[in-house]
Order: sequence, then C-alpha cells, then structure tokens
Amino acid sequence: MGKRIDYYDDPQAPTANSLVPSVNVFVVNHRDEVLMIRRTDNDNWAVPGGAVDLGESVPQAAVRETLEETGVTCEITGIVGIYSDPKHIIYYTSDGEARQEFSLVFTARPLAGEPTPSDESKEVVWAPKADLSGYRMDRSMRMRVDQFLSGGPTHIG
Repeated sequence: MGKRIDYYDDPQAPTANSLVPSVNVFVVNHRDEVLMIRRTDNDNWAVPGGAVDLGESVPQAAVRETLEETGVTCEITGIVGIYSDPKHIIYYTSDGEARQEFSLVFTARPLAGEPTPSDESKEVVWAPKADLSGYRMDRSMRMRVDQFLSGGPTHIG
C-alpha cells in the first residue's frame, strides 16, 4: 500500500493534478467521545472520511465512509465546515495523485456497530474530547478537530 503525504504551503509539494470532493465525519457518542481512526497510509489519527462516489449524495458518502473505516453506522446531524484551501496538497505515492483539498466535514451520532479496524484504519477508538490534543495528526486534520472542538461558527475556507 502506498503512503499519503500532506503538504501545506510547501514549495516542495507536488503540483495538484486532481480535485476530489471528500467528506470527514465527527461521530460523537453518548459519552461525548469522538470516533477516531489511526490511518494505515500515514499512521496519523483522523476522523473517518474519504471520497464521494458517483451516484451517491454527500451525506451518503459520509455514512458509507464511516462504516467502511470504523464498523460504526452513523446518522449525519450537522456540518463543521468546508475546507478547500489550494495550499493543502495531499500526495498519494501509490499512483502519483496530488489532490487539492476539498472536504466537507460533518457531525454525526452513532446508530449501531462497534469500532473495528479496516484496510484503511489500523486502530479505531472512542476518544474523549479532552484527549484529542494528544493524538498525532496532520495539520489539516488538526484544523478540523480544533474547529469542531471550538463549537464556533461553521468554517468555510
């Protein structure tokens, strides 16, 4: 499996060659814990997410990606923000794709299932919000987590 490398405002970053609508999902349980995955492609922590497939809506993609990566079925409850900074490039070593960031980030509640690793997630946990600052993640995911935790207005940028 190839690696994922995140670049931000980095002159060494490859030039973007794709733009793919994607989703991320903050699933929060009744104990106020967030569903987190440790990615297999970069060993960083993140909330579940991935690309929107043809033939599905954005909320359907969010529910599907969460289930695929975590084993947890969820229901979308709100939006954290839209992230589309062209300075953020995601490079995939497996195929040379250099993707410009374009992510819609949602909140959700769990409906069923237990945290279960997948091909994309080597670890899946319910993390107390207070512990999230100690999880290693790339800069773009840290921005999303901070925006989510701040509970402030929807982020658009």
